[in-house]
Amino acid sequence: MAQSAVESVTITFNAAISACEKGGEWKKPLQLFGDMGRSDVQHEAITFNSTISACARSGKWQKALQLLSVMAWCKLEPERTTFNSAISACEK
Repeated sequence: MAQSAVESVTITFNAAISACEKGGEWKKPLQLFGDMGRSDVQHEAITFNSTISACARSGKWQKALQLLSVMAWCKLEPERTTFNSAISACEK
């Protein structure tokens, strides 16, 4: 697949995860996150940020921390947003 097509797929997944997060969903973002991996679509920092935030909004701190661990395993550098979302998840 051409690079721009791959980027488009990643952007589409990220947008869907973000929309679900803003809508208060947490299961669907996790499902989409998993679908990305099964489809060989590369996760980006924004993918993790949106999915961790979705878990945080729903009080799913365990899932948020699991995703933070997966992010490190994927050799992606957490951003300030990533840590803020993970901390927010633990507050609830």
